[in-house]
Amino acid sequence: MDFQFDETQTEVTALAARVLGKEREPADTWRALADAGLLALALPAELGGDGLGVAEVALVLTELGRVASTAPALASLAFGVLPVTALGGPDQRSALLPPVAAGESVLTAALHEPSAPFTTRPATAAESAGDWRLSGVKVGVPFAAEANRILTPASLPGGTGVFLVDPRADGVTLTPTRTSSGTPDYTMTLDSVTVTDADLLNGHGPGESIATLHRFALAGAVAFGDGLLAGALALTTEHVGEREQFGRPLAAFQAVAQQIADVYVASRTVQLAARSAVWRLAAGLDADTELDIAAYWLAEEAPAALAVCHHLHGGIGVDETYPLHRFSSAVKDLGRTLGGASHRLAGLGELVAG
Repeated sequence: MDFQFDETQTEVTALAARVLGKEREPADTWRALADAGLLALALPAELGGDGLGVAEVALVLTELGRVASTAPALASLAFGVLPVTALGGPDQRSALLPPVAAGESVLTAALHEPSAPFTTRPATAAESAGDWRLSGVKVGVPFAAEANRILTPASLPGGTGVFLVDPRADGVTLTPTRTSSGTPDYTMTLDSVTVTDADLLNGHGPGESIATLHRFALAGAVAFGDGLLAGALALTTEHVGEREQFGRPLAAFQAVAQQIADVYVASRTVQLAARSAVWRLAAGLDADTELDIAAYWLAEEAPAALAVCHHLHGGIGVDETYPLHRFSSAVKDLGRTLGGASHRLAGLGELVAG
């Protein structure tokens, strides 16, 4: 089953491919995306955007994945712009979204707590004392120190919500953590951080804000992962087609052909699962099961596929200056962002049992 893009989506894909066709530093890539209008796709028209949505943003993220870009697009667009657009009030949207579209600002989200990825019952708590006081620990927060605001799920009296936390506020401590790709990542400790009702995202009502944030985050992650696998496959296919052994291209050997075919199958499976999930979310349908399936397939299949790609590259495959290293590093980080294959499989098991 192939998903056909409409004219707008085809144009978005082509434009993103042109912008990303030139190798740049992450900051320059971010600026180029802004100049091309690709960071404004999901903004409402009244804020200078195109009024599009998750389907078009996912296409941009897929193209970023194809080149293993470390620009802050996944965090800003899927973890930030899409949820703020859906959940934020007019003042919140007008304050936060245009600077991202201009490439002048970054948004991100604190999706995980210790031993609890994508938790729907945060241990982080907000206590009401006139204003709110946030306390708790979040882990694996990408670009936290660089962000203008961090979307932070918390438990409230009688429910849950998502707060817009300023990483420079009193009581916020950011501790850098290592990643495979070298992209910024932090543990965020909140110690009675003062936030107000104006910082609370509740566009879909109490309890639904976290679910909405998680849906957009998963959609962006699987779209980016689709691009990573496709990019690694293309790089490896080119290598085995050009590199010769015993006077023949590596691709002419049956064992090599079988292994690259396995990578192709993994890539196409993730692509199908990701596009199905994103399409359902964009159409306003129940996409939770499809998102969980896509996230599991990506977390399970992508690391093994990248290991095959490294193997087929031989000695070049272990050289960190060779482009394949960027793809495998990003896949490792993305798997951690998703919570890992075991976590994803457990979630699917709960769906089946339920």
